Amino acid sequence: MKKVVKLSIFALVLSLVTACASTSDIENLQSQVDGLGSSVKQASADAASAKTTADDAAVKAEAAEAAANRAAQLSQDANSKLDNKFKRSMMK
Repeated sequence: MKKVVKLSIFALVLSLVTACASTSDIENLQSQVDGLGSSVKQASADAASAKTTADDAAVKAEAAEAAANRAAQLSQDANSKLDNKFKRSMMK
């Protein structure tokens, strides 16, 4: 009987110590989760900002490509006109 009482007391003390440690562990984990939540929000905001910047860059790149294509076309037109004038002057 004494052995059962001793084991019961030991189990009770062990469960109390474990429960206290678990509570502090849970609080510690909760603070870590809260910290990670703010990190995730910051990362999300940074990603949104990067996407906006990338979208702006894509628009500017498309405009630059259109300008380059127009410049190339104008250059070809000018070369064609010069070639025609040269051919006409050679015929005379």
